[in-house]
Amino acid sequence: MTAAALLAEWEMVVGLEVHVQLKTRTKVFCTCSAEFGAPPNVNTCPVCLALPGALPVLNAKAVELATRAALALNCSVQPISVFARKNYFYPDSPKGYQISQFDKPLALDGFVEIGARADQSPIRIGVTRVHLEEDAGKSIHDRFTGVTAIDLNRSGTPLIEIVSEPELRSVEQVGAYLRVLKQIIEYIEVSDVSMEEGSLRVDANVSARRRGDTALGTRTEVKNLNSFSGVERALEVEFARQVEVLAAGGTVLQQTMLWDAGAAAVRPSRSKEGSHDYRYFPEPDLPPLILSIAWIAKMRKDLPELPAARRARFVTDYALGAYDVDVLTANSRVAEYFESVARAHGDAKAAANWVMGEVLAQLKAAGQDISSFRVRPADLAQLLDLVSGGVVSHIAAKQIFTRMVATGDSPGQLAEREGLIKVDDEAQLAAWLDEVIADMPGEAARYRAGETRLQGVLIGAAMKKSKGRADPKKLNQLLAARLGS
Repeated sequence: MTAAALLAEWEMVVGLEVHVQLKTRTKVFCTCSAEFGAPPNVNTCPVCLALPGALPVLNAKAVELATRAALALNCSVQPISVFARKNYFYPDSPKGYQISQFDKPLALDGFVEIGARADQSPIRIGVTRVHLEEDAGKSIHDRFTGVTAIDLNRSGTPLIEIVSEPELRSVEQVGAYLRVLKQIIEYIEVSDVSMEEGSLRVDANVSARRRGDTALGTRTEVKNLNSFSGVERALEVEFARQVEVLAAGGTVLQQTMLWDAGAAAVRPSRSKEGSHDYRYFPEPDLPPLILSIAWIAKMRKDLPELPAARRARFVTDYALGAYDVDVLTANSRVAEYFESVARAHGDAKAAANWVMGEVLAQLKAAGQDISSFRVRPADLAQLLDLVSGGVVSHIAAKQIFTRMVATGDSPGQLAEREGLIKVDDEAQLAAWLDEVIADMPGEAARYRAGETRLQGVLIGAAMKKSKGRADPKKLNQLLAARLGS
């Protein structure tokens, strides 16, 4: 039996634990800066260093952001939640425990819908819980030869852990879930969700069972995943390993696995802990977190428009296709930029084409976020007005846009200054055509003989002669009159 045929007999079952660092100015239980990139061990104090007598004080902003995230994930926020000590002993955890939440978390019973394009029915993946906790420090293994260094700047930064139900059945579903989750978190602005900076981290629990079985198999947890593609690849490798073990009559051990991206392999790290191994008990230095029903209701009311709702509205309000809607709503700031252009210009499809084309291409080339983009929505709308009004050609508009990106000047000023106002004077247009016919006599003769596909070649050459200023409609009319059979 081939490897593919063997894998087809088994089903992958995945549940994810996603850790998201909240976008607060300070840490969750002290006033140390939560800034990324500071020199090692600068952002520390007696609380996050766990010095004797130091007591935690809960960061109200972290509670607000965590609640917003839980509501956006359709969870039921609990009026009373309790912090607990999760006991484990790692060098980068100076207390010997982590302050987290266990049996009474912040929020329960949510869901995320994947595959929710305008032209597809969504699949609902349950979210078991969302809880608040603090991050550990960072162990650095490659700074000094033979020595592991500890940086405690990250110790105590606020996290939410988003735990899914084991309802994901393929790496494609896993990738879709993570991308939707990241998009929602970005829309509500509770985190930078940067995997490069560690503000979004994924632990994946995976098991294998024969297709048709309903009981869950023994799971392993794959850690050390620093990209969505890495999560997908690691799950493929670990699932194949488990299937090989089970098909040979072996037993999968419940353990934590580390993903080695360079070797494209998983390797055991330690036996997988259960909740009893952490010896949870209520944190004695923090009272229960009590949230009023009215405050939770206000937080729900204050949620911004979420991606799914915005996609549906773009279809209705702007009559755009599924592909355009997905591209334009992938990022909330891009969506807002598009809407501003569309409203000011009036032609949503033209606005969509320019934002998806020229705008996103410029942002990608510059590695830039649209929030700092030099071309304001009102100026792009004005440029589109010049095109639709026949003042400049589409080719000239692209040249003007490039100058707008470079200078920040308005399109009207640039069109005048660069001499890109559309030329529709027949004498001038005829002169440019005469030059093209003289330069390209063979193509002109073949066009006259009926090879009409050369029309675009000749018109393109004339537009180049005019530096994009010629009226292409009149050029086509003159060419047909001059050389048409």
